[in-house]
Amino acid sequence: MQMINTQRLGERFKMLAQIDSESRHEAEISKVLENLLMDLGASVCFDEAAQKVGGDCSNLVAKFKGTMDVPPLFLSGHMDTVVPGCGVKVQFENGIFTSDGTTILGGDDKSALAIILEVMEVTKENNLPCPPVEIVFTVCEEIGLLGAKYLDMSLMDAKFGYILDSTDTQGIVTKAPSANKICIKVHGRAAHAGSSPERGISAIFAAATAISSLELGRLDEVTTCNLGTISGGMATNIVPEYVEILGEARSHDLERLKQVTNSIIAGFETAMERLQEEGQSLPRVDIEVEEDFPNTNIPEDHLAITLARKAADNLGRKLASKTIGGGADANIFFGKGVVAGVLGTGMTDVHTLKESIALSDMENTAQLVLEILRVHATGDAK
Repeated sequence: MQMINTQRLGERFKMLAQIDSESRHEAEISKVLENLLMDLGASVCFDEAAQKVGGDCSNLVAKFKGTMDVPPLFLSGHMDTVVPGCGVKVQFENGIFTSDGTTILGGDDKSALAIILEVMEVTKENNLPCPPVEIVFTVCEEIGLLGAKYLDMSLMDAKFGYILDSTDTQGIVTKAPSANKICIKVHGRAAHAGSSPERGISAIFAAATAISSLELGRLDEVTTCNLGTISGGMATNIVPEYVEILGEARSHDLERLKQVTNSIIAGFETAMERLQEEGQSLPRVDIEVEEDFPNTNIPEDHLAITLARKAADNLGRKLASKTIGGGADANIFFGKGVVAGVLGTGMTDVHTLKESIALSDMENTAQLVLEILRVHATGDAK
């Protein structure tokens, strides 16, 4: 097997990390990626997600024809970063990349972009056996998986592949939960809190009464529930007439997710009814539930898993199946009938100013992805 060009991988990661690309502002980095991919021989296009996500850039889809007549697979990462992600100054010491401490590093997910580019470059310069490969670089992953949600799937032929967007370089994510977003709007009646509080109906009190009846946090091994934000009221001398609460429920068990979501709805509705005086319609509640993302559940015998495990074995490694509690682009792909195993790049302390990543971890992931391509192209996984 050909070796990854570690120096080039590191330099490319540093270059990409220092390009500003906070969510909805990925245009600059997408142009750089487009040129790099075309230089490697790919055909590149963009879908029309930009107007749907409210950003300056759409999802990038690049295709390599490959050298072997086997089914295509895809490789994916996201172009956007969380804030603060502008003006990143990459530091490199003792084999570890960090920022200067004033911004995030952006290893999530620019390590994926650098690794995928390196794999395709090594494949080309060494004329290695290669399947048809589709590269999908999404936008706005960090603000609700929006790029993946609005991805034009007609641009893809591959039905399975790998998303590089995790920490553990010795695991592949095969199970992730479904999640519902829940928006709760509690309506009361305003009144002067000093002169006539009895004329008011406090939406904050009504909301608090309902919340106190709920079970939140980790509900069981596969289910969690959280109310994350609450806003409302106008001033200390006004009985608040409106409160909005945003929350979520997640579970690997779809029936359990439904039960938890319904229990939240019932908890608020029951509380409002108990607080209403005879003949009154206040306080009342309006609740909106939206699927945030579907679950991922990849069978152990699926080609995406057996292929990755075979590649890892060839490198003298083990690749464990991982169950996580978060969501990723892979959830959206899975819901659209495309199987995506999530591989780790070694990034740590993501979304913080202490974020870091070891060059050796990126190199190891690049070696694994390169071997996945070779095994698939040659049929050695059978």
